[in-house]
Amino acid sequence: MERGAASLASWAAGIRAAHERIAPHVRRTPVEPSPWLSAATGAEVWVKLESHQITGSFKARGAVNRVLAADLETRRRGFVAASTGNHGAALAYAAGLVGAPATVFVPATADPDKVRRLRASAVRVEVAGQDCVEAEAAARAAARSEGATYVSPYNDPAVVAGQGTVGRELAAQVPGLDAVFVALGGGGLLGGCAAWLKAARPGTEIVACSPRNSAVMMRSLAAGRILDLPSLPTLSDGTAGGVEPGAITFELCRELIDRQVEVEEAAIAWALRAFVGHHHALIEGAAAVPIAALLAMERNFAGRKVAVVLCGANIAPAKLGEILRDEALPPA
Repeated sequence: MERGAASLASWAAGIRAAHERIAPHVRRTPVEPSPWLSAATGAEVWVKLESHQITGSFKARGAVNRVLAADLETRRRGFVAASTGNHGAALAYAAGLVGAPATVFVPATADPDKVRRLRASAVRVEVAGQDCVEAEAAARAAARSEGATYVSPYNDPAVVAGQGTVGRELAAQVPGLDAVFVALGGGGLLGGCAAWLKAARPGTEIVACSPRNSAVMMRSLAAGRILDLPSLPTLSDGTAGGVEPGAITFELCRELIDRQVEVEEAAIAWALRAFVGHHHALIEGAAAVPIAALLAMERNFAGRKVAVVLCGANIAPAKLGEILRDEALPPA
């Protein structure tokens, strides 16, 4: 128990330092009450709008912290990442702050709209492989051969600390939270947020939310080890993909997650459409996952103060239009 407390204190210190480092370069995103979700669940529900973040995603926080924490020689050698969109855009922004070279490897299956936006930035874009695993392997090989630094979207303490600033802001904006719903992919956002929230208020319940079609971290936590599993297509492309061996977020998630919820694709689509209709604001598929999870819990959180972290707003216009035109009733 003491070891866990010491670990949380260490993470909290890293998150505090990350906040000081990145504050001039990222947005302190707003929170707002959700009368719709409050009425549906009986809880006092707040939403944290990382959808308003620079680059349209929370991932700017981790990438900026990673790049700004690097020494001058590391910056000169440059940075490499593998991404389906959001992490790559975040690295492009972060590297641009210091004039460092950056290369992003994307799989051939990546969303064309996100790839176009990447190509419009200052980074070099390389297409490699048919999925995230193959793109990552190519990115790591390139980093080794070029002497550059590979930046993982979650398996890097500086990145996780940067993502944890979301939790730091949220705790200050909405004190006394009983539960926080966060999308779970590789665990960078959830692990960072949970580390701060648990250090500040140990009784806060951390609810991990994943699409059933790609819940690799959840399956790994259930098995007690990181699994190599395939993923089915999902609207939540921001959380899709595997978990790399030895990921630091595995232990963070195992220690800090209190509850896990998996949601179907129909529920994700309906949650996205309903949020846009009620809040008149844009979110992406991954951001709809914790909304769908909260709705699936029905009134389990009635009378409690709850926050939902909305991780981003990067969604292809064609996909968004398809979802908004769908008149399907709420999933049973």
